[in-house]
Amino acid sequence: MRYLVLVMCLGLLSGCASIVSTDYDAGATFSQYQTWAFAPDKGQSNYLSLDGARVETALERELQGESLKKADPATADLLVTYRVEEAEKLESSGFTYGLGFGRSNWGWGVATAPDVRQVKQGKLVVELVDRSTQKVVWRGLSRRYLDERQSPEDRVELIDEVVTAMFERYPPA
Repeated sequence: MRYLVLVMCLGLLSGCASIVSTDYDAGATFSQYQTWAFAPDKGQSNYLSLDGARVETALERELQGESLKKADPATADLLVTYRVEEAEKLESSGFTYGLGFGRSNWGWGVATAPDVRQVKQGKLVVELVDRSTQKVVWRGLSRRYLDERQSPEDRVELIDEVVTAMFERYPPA
């Protein structure tokens, strides 16, 4: 019986751990949105990055699943923007050890420092903007990070997983 209760508690806790968070405008009527388009780039470069292409493919799939039709940016109800916010993280690895001796309240010791390196990461932010009001009505934010060391296959898998999880919460209840 104790094990059953423990397993149920662990199941509840794992269900609470989300890989995305979303926010929305409570005053927006999401049923009015029928069409979407990627927002025109404002001063950005003229090329689409590898991760940008992966994100756009995942977004197109999910928005189509929400019964929204792709349209021209000049006439679409929703404009879709996305970005990967970069962050740097310090990561330590390896084994450290120390040696010391002493007596009573006095002593002496030596220890090795861990190997530390800087790792670039990025989290995906997706925003849906009401074209007529130019206001964000829905936002999805990844809690998992793209890492510079990930393989292309791992990047595709992570982007697909995150975008799918975001649109499980669209439209807001």
